[in-house]
Amino acid sequence: MASDVDTAPLVGRTELVQTVRSALLGDAAHGQTAAVFLTGESGVGKTRLLGEIGVRLREQGAVVLTGSCLDIGDASPLHPLLQALRRFDADVASTHARTSSAVRGLLQMFADETAGPDGAGALLERVSRGLHLIAEGRPLVLILDDLQWVDRSTRQLLLYLLAGLGDLQLSVLAAVRAESLQGAHPLRRVLTELRRLRTVRVLDLAPLDRADTEKLAAAVVGRTLPADAAEQVWQRSGGNPFVIEELARDLRDGRDGLSETLREIFLDRVDALPQHAHAVVHAVAAGVEPVQHWLLARVLRMPEDELIDAARAAVAHRLLVGADDGYRLRHRLVAEVLAHELLPAERSGLHRRYAEALTAVPGELHQARLAHHWRLAGEPARALPAAVAAAQEAERLHGYAEAHRHWSAALQLAGDPGPLTVDRVELLENAAEAAHHSGEHARALALLEEVAELRGGEPSCALHIRRARYLAAAGRSALAEEEYQRALTASDCSPRERANAAARLAELLLHLGRYADAGRRAREALALAADVEGSATEVVLASSALGFSDAYLEDPDAGLAVMRDALDTAERAGQPEDVACAYLHLAELLTGPLNILEEGVVVARRGAERVAELGLGRTWETRLLAVAINGLFRVGQWAEAEKVVATALRHRPSGADAVELLLARCRLSVGYGDIDAASRDLDAVATLLAGGGARHVIPLLTLRAGLAMWEGRHEVARLAVQRGLTESRSDDVTILSALIWHGLRAEAEAHASRTVAVDPTVVRRLRDVADRVARKSVGAARPVRSVVEGFLALCAAEVSRLDSSDPELWAASVAEWDRRHHPYPAAYSRLRQAEALLARRSRLATAGKLLREAYRVAQGLGAAPLTSEIRELAGRARVSLEEREAITATRGVPSEASDDELAALTAREREVLALVAEGLTNKEIGQRLFISERTIGVHVSHIFDKLQVRTRVQASAIQLRNLRS
Repeated sequence: MASDVDTAPLVGRTELVQTVRSALLGDAAHGQTAAVFLTGESGVGKTRLLGEIGVRLREQGAVVLTGSCLDIGDASPLHPLLQALRRFDADVASTHARTSSAVRGLLQMFADETAGPDGAGALLERVSRGLHLIAEGRPLVLILDDLQWVDRSTRQLLLYLLAGLGDLQLSVLAAVRAESLQGAHPLRRVLTELRRLRTVRVLDLAPLDRADTEKLAAAVVGRTLPADAAEQVWQRSGGNPFVIEELARDLRDGRDGLSETLREIFLDRVDALPQHAHAVVHAVAAGVEPVQHWLLARVLRMPEDELIDAARAAVAHRLLVGADDGYRLRHRLVAEVLAHELLPAERSGLHRRYAEALTAVPGELHQARLAHHWRLAGEPARALPAAVAAAQEAERLHGYAEAHRHWSAALQLAGDPGPLTVDRVELLENAAEAAHHSGEHARALALLEEVAELRGGEPSCALHIRRARYLAAAGRSALAEEEYQRALTASDCSPRERANAAARLAELLLHLGRYADAGRRAREALALAADVEGSATEVVLASSALGFSDAYLEDPDAGLAVMRDALDTAERAGQPEDVACAYLHLAELLTGPLNILEEGVVVARRGAERVAELGLGRTWETRLLAVAINGLFRVGQWAEAEKVVATALRHRPSGADAVELLLARCRLSVGYGDIDAASRDLDAVATLLAGGGARHVIPLLTLRAGLAMWEGRHEVARLAVQRGLTESRSDDVTILSALIWHGLRAEAEAHASRTVAVDPTVVRRLRDVADRVARKSVGAARPVRSVVEGFLALCAAEVSRLDSSDPELWAASVAEWDRRHHPYPAAYSRLRQAEALLARRSRLATAGKLLREAYRVAQGLGAAPLTSEIRELAGRARVSLEEREAITATRGVPSEASDDELAALTAREREVLALVAEGLTNKEIGQRLFISERTIGVHVSHIFDKLQVRTRVQASAIQLRNLRS
């Protein structure tokens, strides 16, 4: 049924409509994705704008799919997309047979979808292909209303689509109710972080101003309002278009005596309805929108003609909106007002009739809706099977967050008094596992404890293993290790469970930095798994730990080969957590000990995409993105690392996942000099690290020392380093050598500032530990020794600052870090080398050059504290940091390339660009630099972005012009 709800003119939004149209189709026209999120209070006109913009976009030739999110908590996964496809099919069925066939094919694919080893990734790929067929080369716009109710699976799909689908030109336009984004609402942080991205715009829809309020009211009334009436409308409405229209219609229709509250306005509207229309409005208010006409007929049991008359009256009175897919309240505030107008028995009766009607039509059955209505009807015994089915449906589509909530609802229903025969232990175990997968680690542990209480007696081996898994995920590593040890010694432990416990313990020891212990446990696990059929999980976990251990301690190539085999095994088996674990440790090894940073970042980001497809976004995707952030930080791509932080934060991780992300973000904050942000992250990590190992504690204390030094709190830095030296149960000499550098730097800074006396005992202890690290690193693999040597070069140079800073030692440090392509420590070393030369009044020109090089890198990174220190030294020495820019300006050739164009490139990117200019292919460049072809492709893409070119010829021209200059 059509509605005339939108006959009032659109006032005060013309510029906004144009802005949104340009943002959506302007970027998409260049092959990019774009998104606009409209936020605002209820009644401000978001839905009206979506409709208006959708019409304009269709007129411009775009394919527009329109869907709405449901307001029943976690609805069926991907509901808005399914609804949008059904609506679009209804529109094109009679006129575009080919398009309709593509739409129905995609809908059938959803109906036939079953859980399998390919996981959600295959589903998303098929969605991509289906949307491409529907678009037929035209821009595609997905419009979603009431995004505040979006289910987690749809959020992940949106992020996947916005990442780009080949040549599909995709844009997203969504409306979000602002007042719903309170507290820990999942969209709140997402929108905050998305504001930073160039192709995503979050537009806050403000109420109308006084002039536009009068204009809208006058349009509804049909004449200019008297001054007192206009003032009354303005004061009562506050510029909310919905309320303005309601009050203006009251004036137009001569209805007087209305109260000043929306509640009374809505109740007056309902009272003005014919009696049979009352029931229609109350029924729609109790339903899950949109309420289809057939469903409303079954609930109200009215004759068809009477129902149509009643619905028509409700639409005419501006309380309902009628559309092809069903009825909606014109504003959800109506439901909030009417909720208090029915007796409890009346409300439960409505929900009972809804549930009975849905049950009677299996083709339209929606388990989440059914559970919702049976629960509110006071029928827990009938709501429970629907809630369980809804949870299983969510798990089938890898919607673990939705599954967790549905299992929790089932538990609550099973706890209600009544004749329910249900295995509560099974419900608890399912709910705990779903909570674990969705990152609700504390909840998972609490549910598991209830399982233990109900079972009674000694905990089983399986319970020990599960508890250890949840403890490890929560960041409580010491307790997790104890639980695995209990599992291995449990009398009821089967061969499979023993192999599983040993493999998981090896993987945990790897997280703790105890690589030798991890290798021994991994070999034990592989031996146990050899006697167990179907032990893919155990093989993947143990092989990942063994490969990492061997690569770190013995042979990098052999260890990497084992880890890559583990990843292949995990992909073939299709277990989501196994795939995630294999990707994580491979990326950690590449970006950390082996210092193969570019490839490591690629692996981390590819792994993050894969595990997100498998429904593990909040947990494993967060960890993989943290690895990517660390790698990007080390190669000097801090701005890109910030974007990855924004992506990871949307999950609101907890436990060990949060620790990894907060430490990664804190590195950026310390580098940027954002003291408050870094302090908050460090405090949060300290709180979360209950029983954490050295692999987290040492970086935490290293960062705390670095932050304290930038603040001039050298005593605090000294104490943090001394605390870190007590963490002795780690084989990770790289993180320990970084800590020692910070300790010696703290003493050197104290000496330079003359605010805190140097402690000779501390210096002596640090030098002794540095010597032990040097000896211990001899037994490590060559790449590990190489990184340690870089930090030891810094340590030796810092010691020289305590007497008379040695420029040669600092030059050696510069060479070490340049060779490893780590711009930040290289820039710091150049600063100190220049400082040493200036102190000796020798090679002043070299000192100036060093300062300018350090300044260029520090500015490019955004390293504010380092930049400030360089400026301070340059000011004292009267060294111009802008000399290069001044020379370029005097040449008067702004159109040609200069060194400044290449300044944004990292050292590795400059190497790649030089070889591109020689005419080499990506494969040839990879062979020349001993890097994979895929990694070279990533470098070339970054070079194109930074130089703002599109072809290799253009990039080569800039390189050659720069060489000539």
